[in-house]
Amino acid sequence: MSSPSPQIGFDRFIQLDWAATALRIRAGMATVGDLMEVLDSSHTGAAAKKKTKTVLNRLWLDPRPDLVDFADRGVQIYLDALEASAPTLTWGMALATYPFFGRVAEIVGRLTALQGDCGSAEVHRRMAEIYGEREGTHRMTNMILQSQASWGAIERLDKGRRIVRKQAVDLHGSPLGAWLAEACLRYTGRALTVTNLEANPIIYPFVLGGSAAYLLSKARGLEVRVDSSGSQVVGLAS
Repeated sequence: MSSPSPQIGFDRFIQLDWAATALRIRAGMATVGDLMEVLDSSHTGAAAKKKTKTVLNRLWLDPRPDLVDFADRGVQIYLDALEASAPTLTWGMALATYPFFGRVAEIVGRLTALQGDCGSAEVHRRMAEIYGEREGTHRMTNMILQSQASWGAIERLDKGRRIVRKQAVDLHGSPLGAWLAEACLRYTGRALTVTNLEANPIIYPFVLGGSAAYLLSKARGLEVRVDSSGSQVVGLAS
C-alpha cells in the first residue's frame, strides 16, 4: 500500500532556523511558543504564518504516522550531535515527507553534478514536464530552491537565475549518514545498490563517507542483501 504522502505540499519557503526550532521542539529543547515567536518576527500575516507552520508540522512537529519512528530516530541523532546535524536531518525529513521536494533535489543534483552549477530555468522546465505548466508548480519549485539555499546546499546568483552547488558535507560514515540513506530510500520507494545510493543526486549536499556498505548494514531501519549479479542492495527493513 502506498503511503498517504502529499504530491506537492511543500509550498512555503522554510528558513533553516525555523526548521531547527521545530526540530528542537520535538527534541524537548524548545516550545511551540518559541517557534511562534520566531515566526512572528518574520511573517507579516496570520495566513502566511499558518501555512509555514503547516509545513513545519509535517516535517517535525506532527509527521505522518508512518514517519513517526523515523523522525524520532532522527531526533535521537540530533540530541547526540546537535546543531551540526539540523540541516541534514531537515533535508532527510523533507525527502521522506514531500515527493515534490525530492524531485527538485534530484533535478538540481543531476544538473549540477558535472560543472557545479545550472540555470534555474532548466530546473523549472523539468519540473513543469513532470507536474505540468502551472503557476503553482513554478512557485513551489522556487520555494524549495530558496529553502535549499537557506539550508546551505546551494547559492542562488544573478537574481536567482543561476544555481551553484556548495561543497558537500562529509558525514564521515556516521549514524546520520545511514539515517539520510533511509530517507533517500523512502523517497525512491524501492531498494537501491550501495553504489547508487552513495551517488544518488537527491542527497547531493552530503557525502555518506566511511564504508557505506558497513554503515548501512548496521542501520536499524535498513536491510542489505546481495542480488543475483553480486551487487549489494539496500532496502527498508520489513
